[in-house]
Amino acid sequence: MNFWTQKKLSRIRNLHDVERLARRKLPRPIFGYIDHVAEDGRTHRANLSAFDEYSFLPKAFVNVAQIDLQTELFGSRYAVPFGIAPMGISALSAYQGDLVLARAAAVRNLPMIMSGSSLVPMEEVASVEGADWFQAYLPGTPEGIEALLSRIQRAGFKKLVVTLDYPVPPNPDNLRRAGFSSPLEPSLRLAFDGLMRPGWLCNTFLRTLWKHGMPHFENNHAERGAPVISRRAARDFSGRRHFDWGYLDLVRRLWPETLIVKGVLNPEDAVRAQQAGVDGIILSNHGARQLDCSISPLQVLPDVKRRVSDIPIMIDSGFRRGTDVIKALALGADFVFVGRPFNYAAAYAGQAGVEHVAELLQQEIERNMALLGLTSLSQLDRSCLYQPTTDEVPPSLSPMAPKAR
Repeated sequence: MNFWTQKKLSRIRNLHDVERLARRKLPRPIFGYIDHVAEDGRTHRANLSAFDEYSFLPKAFVNVAQIDLQTELFGSRYAVPFGIAPMGISALSAYQGDLVLARAAAVRNLPMIMSGSSLVPMEEVASVEGADWFQAYLPGTPEGIEALLSRIQRAGFKKLVVTLDYPVPPNPDNLRRAGFSSPLEPSLRLAFDGLMRPGWLCNTFLRTLWKHGMPHFENNHAERGAPVISRRAARDFSGRRHFDWGYLDLVRRLWPETLIVKGVLNPEDAVRAQQAGVDGIILSNHGARQLDCSISPLQVLPDVKRRVSDIPIMIDSGFRRGTDVIKALALGADFVFVGRPFNYAAAYAGQAGVEHVAELLQQEIERNMALLGLTSLSQLDRSCLYQPTTDEVPPSLSPMAPKAR
């Protein structure tokens, strides 16, 4: 690692730091896309405040010389109980961003879910060791779904993550305020925003154009999609209003490998997804990007775990600290996915930045486990947490008694 990379990494002390550092490096529209939250940000605030509802009950004078964070999930053994959530167009914030994330995940032995809204062909990412998770937005027709799933399977992915919470695109007002559209529309303002960030312009955008040509949305369908910068082309996120559970049943019939659904918040949906034969569920409000005023996944986690206990229940949205991860595991989550901080880290310091952020989060979890008096993730349950009051929590969402992990 060279001197300049080490200097960059020295500025990253926690997952909050990379957001500030990436803001200085990325053009306004690109940062605005990553940072985007729906409407007035109530869901975003709910994601953060949900962690504050719980406090720790540490045990003193426990031998914590050895702490095991290894986690088994769908037959793979990972070094930590967290992974990288799917993030669209990450190759526009970091050069070949999807490959950067996949390679860093391989080094740190954690899973990375490739986004269907990515700009690098899925076949290239699937060639990275351990890169076998792919997230898809289903096309609007059975024929389109079958063609996409066939391509995903041919590429070599073993774990398909189907996002459910995207029947229509979210309110775009905050994205427009940041100057972002999808695809990006060429304009003098867009050119000015790029020129204001010469490092990004040369090392990410112009480097991509020189080596790969104009980026396209490569993986939304079986065929190549629209270019990322275009005045006329439009991304096809229409045609999903008619989706119902029959489409998930169709996916289950077509997909022979591990099937996971993402974007579940309602416990009844979790039960229905299990009935459809899914192998796992990711509780998520899309990082507060979709519907404002949504409940936090952490708040609904205990009730979902009570109703669906025999398949892995994973979670994302709002995780920034090791304490956040520990609280989710104590409430019954089997695994946690983290998004934006890894994207910011890739934009700021490339693969080294992603690896560094993963190491920081791992260190926080290990350190806080020691301070809690715990040596294994299997020891995490509700007895580790204190919740002052549940008077304002709906009965169906109130915390349940501890369950064996």
